[in-house]
Amino acid sequence: EEKFDAIVKEISEAVAKGAPVLVGTATIESSEYLSKRLKKDKIAHEVLNAKFHQREAQIIAQAGRPGAVTIATNMAGRGTDIVLGGNPEEQIKHMDTPSEKEAEKIRSEWQGNHDTVMNAGGLHIIGTERHESRRIDNQLRGRAGRQGDPGYTRFFLSMEDDLMRIFASDRIRNMMRSLGLENGEAIEHRWVTRAIENAQRKVEGRNFDIRKNLLEYDDVANDQRRVIYTQRDQILEADDLRTSVQGIRYDVVTELVHSYLPPGSVEDQWDVPGLEKTLEAEFQCNAPVGQWLNEDNQMHIDGVIEKLVETLEQDYLRKEGEIGAEDLRKIEKHLMLQILDRHWKEHLASMDHLRQGIHLRGYAQKNPKQEYKKESFELFQGLLNQIQHELIRVLHSFQVRRDDEVERLEQQRQEEARRQAEKMKMQAAQEPGTDGTAGENNQPDGPKTVVREGRKVGRNEPCPCGSGKKYKQCHGKIE
Repeated sequence: EEKFDAIVKEISEAVAKGAPVLVGTATIESSEYLSKRLKKDKIAHEVLNAKFHQREAQIIAQAGRPGAVTIATNMAGRGTDIVLGGNPEEQIKHMDTPSEKEAEKIRSEWQGNHDTVMNAGGLHIIGTERHESRRIDNQLRGRAGRQGDPGYTRFFLSMEDDLMRIFASDRIRNMMRSLGLENGEAIEHRWVTRAIENAQRKVEGRNFDIRKNLLEYDDVANDQRRVIYTQRDQILEADDLRTSVQGIRYDVVTELVHSYLPPGSVEDQWDVPGLEKTLEAEFQCNAPVGQWLNEDNQMHIDGVIEKLVETLEQDYLRKEGEIGAEDLRKIEKHLMLQILDRHWKEHLASMDHLRQGIHLRGYAQKNPKQEYKKESFELFQGLLNQIQHELIRVLHSFQVRRDDEVERLEQQRQEEARRQAEKMKMQAAQEPGTDGTAGENNQPDGPKTVVREGRKVGRNEPCPCGSGKKYKQCHGKIE
């Protein structure tokens, strides 16, 4: 309260001598509170914040007129010069078709206003608090004294301001208490100024560390983003992806075979039936791997891989013959982009979830950044494998139907729907009712209201049939 009393008094004194005043506030809330205080003292002013962005340039252009008071948040009004005495050209521009005489009159008045403001000491800048960053304070200071004009800047602070309350040292607070100052008395001392600057340095250092930490986490995702978008560009620019599909097919088959026939293991540990089932379920490939191994005792894991790749390629060539090479190339490109985009979106969501909880690793004496890099790399490897696996699975399992086949299936579907409708109609006609209809009031196929005779029997009451059992264990028993 004392701080705002002092600010209002300073503004009144500046207006009395004809100086324009620009008041910088950190928040819209502060600007509106100060506006109420100035209205109470009947001091004319303009409020410049995000609520009046349409008039922003016009307000700031005339903020240099004698006795003009402008309250602005720290971001408002930047990019427009405050001309001492006001901006006559801006004023003429906002008039409805001014005559040459009126324009000359405004320009001549400006010279008198300009001289008045110069004699009053130029634009007066008043800061209602210090910001967390010295750079923003300097931006506010820089609105006065531009291009050789005179200017004046003063900041008003309270020990209740966020910056002072959180970051100022206890020594300054103790000094304030020990001085025994009266209410409303101003404190000006180099110790106070130094304490404020130290507090701002602390905040700036903390904010810098936050941004640096954020950047290190973002760099991990950025490296992965580069890899994905490089692959995407290559897909978009390529006319023929046949070679890429062949390479991916070989990688997918190798990984699949190694999961069922682990390298370096004995044949007793191989899961050949599981491999055959997976090939049939995912790739529509009926490969008799067990028969190959029985017929050729010299065949090893690499031989199985080569034979499976060859079998899959033959199946794919048959599909290419049915569809046509040109159409299949388009399908490959479309599917690659679609699968890549979908998995990348899911991967970004997984990275966000990992990021939110990774700081908890610190409780286990682990470095969260290193843990994040390690796990995100594993997630990315899994992403690339999933993309490759799904691409080959879809390419080998999708089916293309000819137009005449689609028409035939549609006719079958319509015929089946018609038969089903006739069947339901016949069932409705066979239900008891007057004149062979579906019940009273001739309402076919409608829900029927069941009316209970007598009161409802409780589940734990004796059954009305006279068996002596509880209702829930007799006729009320749930099948």
